[in-house]
Amino acid sequence: MTARSTGSPSGSPSGRPGPASSRTTPPPGATVPEPSGPDRRDLDLKLADYDGCFGCGDQSSDGLRVKQTGITGTEVTGEFTVLEAHQGAPGLAHGGVLATAMDESLGSSAWVLGKRYVTGRLETDFMAPVPVGSTVYLRSWCTGVDGRKAYLQGEGRIGGPDGPIAVRAAALFIEVPEEHFSREREG
Repeated sequence: MTARSTGSPSGSPSGRPGPASSRTTPPPGATVPEPSGPDRRDLDLKLADYDGCFGCGDQSSDGLRVKQTGITGTEVTGEFTVLEAHQGAPGLAHGGVLATAMDESLGSSAWVLGKRYVTGRLETDFMAPVPVGSTVYLRSWCTGVDGRKAYLQGEGRIGGPDGPIAVRAAALFIEVPEEHFSREREG
């Protein structure tokens, strides 16, 4: 089966399709909703009561500490700096760290939809090595929602929003009730 090309609501900036497979591509009839819920312009990537999050928490010493930098519709931009603790091969970011950064960014795009979502599937394409010390600029957007499923795409660029693409991602997020998070913490 061939995956159809999807992009941001205004079109992909590169004009090229993302990495989406048929499992991370919205089905016919899926819609791209307007952001809902409270005003999302001041999006905070941290869970209010969990500063230890590896992706966005301020108290995770070796975490990514992803910071959001902007929101337009369902598109969220952010950034993080690759630390020595994030390396795989000497001097280069580990692929799992880049995948985690994309999951964090994609999850933020799902969050602006005004519901709670968890990652159901994450696909990543690694396009270029990322040196330790580099800042990776993240951009993610919703490509469609169908029932409890939200479909998202994103990219990470080295050194700036117009820098070379290091990683592309596509994901399927699943809506869950808020109790899902408290139930998991309680044990």
